[in-house]
Amino acid sequence: MKCRHCQAPLRDVFIDLGAAPPSNAFLRPEDLVRPELHFPLKVYTCAMCHLVQVDEVQRHDALFSDDYVYFSSYSRSWLAHARAYVEQATQRLGLGPQSLVMEVASNDGYLLQYVQERGIPCVGVEPTAGTADVARARGIETIGEFFGVSFARRFAAERRRADLVLGNNVLAHVPDINDFVAGLREVLAPHGSVTVEFPHLLQLVQQCQFDTIYHEHFSYLSFHTVQRIFAAHGLTVWDVETLSTHGGSLRVWAQHSGHARPAEASVAAMLQCESDAGMMQPGFYQGLQAEADRIKNDLLAFLIEQKRAGRRVAAYGAAAKGNTLLNYAGVRPDLLPYVVDASPHKQGRFLPGSRIPVVDESHLREHRPDVVLILPWNLRAEIVAQLDYLRAWGGRVATAVPRLQLT
Repeated sequence: MKCRHCQAPLRDVFIDLGAAPPSNAFLRPEDLVRPELHFPLKVYTCAMCHLVQVDEVQRHDALFSDDYVYFSSYSRSWLAHARAYVEQATQRLGLGPQSLVMEVASNDGYLLQYVQERGIPCVGVEPTAGTADVARARGIETIGEFFGVSFARRFAAERRRADLVLGNNVLAHVPDINDFVAGLREVLAPHGSVTVEFPHLLQLVQQCQFDTIYHEHFSYLSFHTVQRIFAAHGLTVWDVETLSTHGGSLRVWAQHSGHARPAEASVAAMLQCESDAGMMQPGFYQGLQAEADRIKNDLLAFLIEQKRAGRRVAAYGAAAKGNTLLNYAGVRPDLLPYVVDASPHKQGRFLPGSRIPVVDESHLREHRPDVVLILPWNLRAEIVAQLDYLRAWGGRVATAVPRLQLT
């Protein structure tokens, strides 16, 4: 097995979460009588370029199929994040009616709707049919393909190059990261900019966010590794921002190498931050397994304690990270009878592996659980505010990562 960027042999195990089904492969009722495919979820660290990566044990076009159930627009905080980004990028890059904005992995049009509102031409690239159809219904041009060099060259030849190419939480999702980044270069206008957002590996390790590891995430990214990959494909990073999204993310701004825009001080500062944290040393990439086991054991002990005490527990948020956590911990409906989710695309289905039913929020008011376990801990503040009515019957909320917390 070799590194998907630099081709160095992969020998160092970052974490081994056993075997699990794909985290977004939600089951329909008729699927419950069939076996589920489980795939190894073993993650490696490249000793040469520090790219942390899971082996591609299932093809990415199977993971991101027409039945993909993640729709970005069901998080109010994420919509606010997208709107603020569009305002910032428009002003910073001087975008207008003569510009072209391309979003890779544009999902249901959650971000491009704000570009369109400003009268800026835009196009989305989204291979999952269900989400792409929602975007098209909003009037957003959406091309139903996977992005890479071949697509980028064809688009540039047939149409034009884009002044802004953006990708939010997609860089980690591509099996061929070299082809993807080379495609960004091919479709970018000579004086244009690329922005990509991704969860920061520094936060994953320091906050033990092991539940963000799943098959759809092929890579786990540090700034210095992303800078290296971009440079290898003719793109130079000129700014980096720290974001609170997804438990701590980075937004990287890049341009064609040789462009006159100087690098911001943030670039050197982030490299120094990662160096100070030890990310250039092998010791940084060790120890996550023990922390993940601690979280798993604490969650199981908590759920068993609640059951023995006769207290009712429900979960909120049928997120992929929740599926990683529940499957690694071996949680099943006897300990967690249902999970609430706002997306109608998930309601009526069952979580992969654990087979816990996904229901709508009315179940909370009807069954009045004593504790609601929030699985997407990155949205804790938003969800706690939404579930304020739990206090009427003394209900409490809990999260398991990075440590068990009950409030």
